[in-house]
Amino acid sequence: MNITTQDVKQVARLARLGLSEEETEQFAGHLNGILQYVQKMNELDTSGVNPTSHVLPLANVMREDEVRPSLPLSQVLKNAPDAGDGQFRVPPVLD
Repeated sequence: MNITTQDVKQVARLARLGLSEEETEQFAGHLNGILQYVQKMNELDTSGVNPTSHVLPLANVMREDEVRPSLPLSQVLKNAPDAGDGQFRVPPVLD
């Protein structure tokens, strides 16, 4: 498969990117280089390689959930630019 400048222009149009002719040709060359590399990778014998989603084994690194006391409301609202009735006050979003 070969990426043409027309393909690059079409993708740029869909992404609403304004590319010059020089940039279009440059991107076509870069994308063709990537496709050639992928084709080269497809030539490798991977029959003895197990499929993986990650190179390293993953373990859950999250801490255990434990019940702890919350901060007092006065401390939570201490740095709020505008607070009232125990809540953060923000500008209205809807009319």
